[in-house]
Amino acid sequence: MALEKIQLDLVAPGQEILVAFFRDVSASASELLQKQLFARNPAFEYAFIDATSIISRAHLLSAVFNAVNAAATDSLRTPNVHSEIVISLGPNNNISDAYRRWGIQAGKTSNLIVVKVLPTTSSESDPSSPIPSSPEQVWAHLKEHLQGATATPLTDDELSKTTDWAAKIRKYYKLNGVPALDAIKDEVAKRKEMERMVIMAMALREL
Repeated sequence: MALEKIQLDLVAPGQEILVAFFRDVSASASELLQKQLFARNPAFEYAFIDATSIISRAHLLSAVFNAVNAAATDSLRTPNVHSEIVISLGPNNNISDAYRRWGIQAGKTSNLIVVKVLPTTSSESDPSSPIPSSPEQVWAHLKEHLQGATATPLTDDELSKTTDWAAKIRKYYKLNGVPALDAIKDEVAKRKEMERMVIMAMALREL
């Protein structure tokens, strides 16, 4: 099972955070998932994130932490913790832009990160419910609706194969023409500095 359980500090006891990374997602699958999101189908309550706009695990998990913390403090700006994860990736409070830039796009998103936050009461859920309430049910549900996609380890190396630095990261986080970045000649060092600046921008927005 290529579904990973993530450990984050300050997460409520019993709460589980699950992540998966799929490549080669078909256009029909991305269309179906987005349609279910728009319909607010509770069985499809996930954070569906376009992986081309993600730099690293640290980048992704910074957004997850911010969203889970917002849920714990009753300060969500969106309907649920999963949509909050998507908008937490943005450097500002423009919710519609965040959905468009980091969320799944029908027919376009072929590299997809899925995050599922299971509530602390999930162990008491009805196993016959259509809403996935355990890691096993979540994985079965994802496999059913992402047939043909390739489950991929969520590592920095794998994420780097899909990151769109020019058209997305630099543009979305306004990193073009930043003198401090342009002065760095080593590409690996430059990307690490961009990652640091991106995570800092996300953190500052929460203040």
